[in-house]
Amino acid sequence: MGSRGDGEPQLSEYDEEQVRLMAEMCIVVDPQDNRIGADSKKTCHLMTNINKGLLHRAFSVFLFDDQSRLLLQQRASEKITFPDMWTNTCCSHPLNVPDELEEADQIGVRRAAQRKLQHELGIPYKSAPLDQFHYLTRIHYLAPCEDPMWGEHEIDYILFIKRGKAEDVDVKVNPNEVRDVKWVTQDELKAMFADKDIPMTPWFKLICNTFLFKWWPHLDDIDSQRDEHTIHKLGF
Repeated sequence: MGSRGDGEPQLSEYDEEQVRLMAEMCIVVDPQDNRIGADSKKTCHLMTNINKGLLHRAFSVFLFDDQSRLLLQQRASEKITFPDMWTNTCCSHPLNVPDELEEADQIGVRRAAQRKLQHELGIPYKSAPLDQFHYLTRIHYLAPCEDPMWGEHEIDYILFIKRGKAEDVDVKVNPNEVRDVKWVTQDELKAMFADKDIPMTPWFKLICNTFLFKWWPHLDDIDSQRDEHTIHKLGF
């Protein structure tokens, strides 16, 4: 990817819609997840800024069906960061807007999760009610992309939600966001991890290796696994 002489990346070679989304304002936080400001998605994902400590708030949704299968998505080729990689159901950021800044009971993050499930996967709000999201913990991680211009440095809220039959979840993917989807069991996901030809996002690997396979057997009592106050520093 090219850049101007001042180091600012040129985005003209990227997908127009994905470039537009780079203007969204993320919530900038300190390592204790205290809100200290806001900056654009583009600014927050440049490694030049990440290497200076810029950190933003994010979330990762894990949506299960009534058979305890996890819905995975493969990120679209159009994505600027981590294109074509498989990951958990939905990964994104609460925005610096009043509804998503509200911190009590993680309500702002839950609203952001609803919004992005609808945007990326077409899942209507009624199929992902706010009170059905189970907040488990937060992770703090840093991960560069294959393209060294970009990366992630996030405090990531982990949200589980279990719904009914897979066919009733009403997934209608946005092809600009999602290339493919798949419902998997624990064993099927482990087989995907064992296949070196299947690319996986770094945060998904960290969450799976540290927590997911321990939590999965407790889906019907998932709040017993909740660690509300810890921010787990993973991967660095």
